[in-house]
Amino acid sequence: QVQLVESGGGLVQAGGSLRLSCAASGRTFSNYYVGWFRQAPGKERDFVAAINWSLSSTVYADSMKGRFTISRDTAKNTVYLRMNNLKPEDTAVYCCAARYGYSRYILGPEEYDFWGQGTQVTVSS
Repeated sequence: QVQLVESGGGLVQAGGSLRLSCAASGRTFSNYYVGWFRQAPGKERDFVAAINWSLSSTVYADSMKGRFTISRDTAKNTVYLRMNNLKPEDTAVYCCAARYGYSRYILGPEEYDFWGQGTQVTVSS
């Protein structure tokens, strides 16, 4: 069983930066595809980015390219989401999710096996 815990969310002014963390316990992320999603109240859950742990290859939603960067730290068994130049429309609960196996494509929420509880990101204008 893989357990995921997100951290790093908070309140930030527009133009600021945050780094979110997704730490795994129970298993390592080896051979997993790990993604970040976000959901604002009254809106759909949207894909943000994902990383193939073993290859360190990444996949991004088009709207996130350039501002958000996903990465991993093998020693800490943690996936990060660095968010730069934050905007009020980035305000949402950010969740990480994991799926066993490799993919070069964006995968929908239904294709992930494990989810974290989420961390709130609020961007003020």
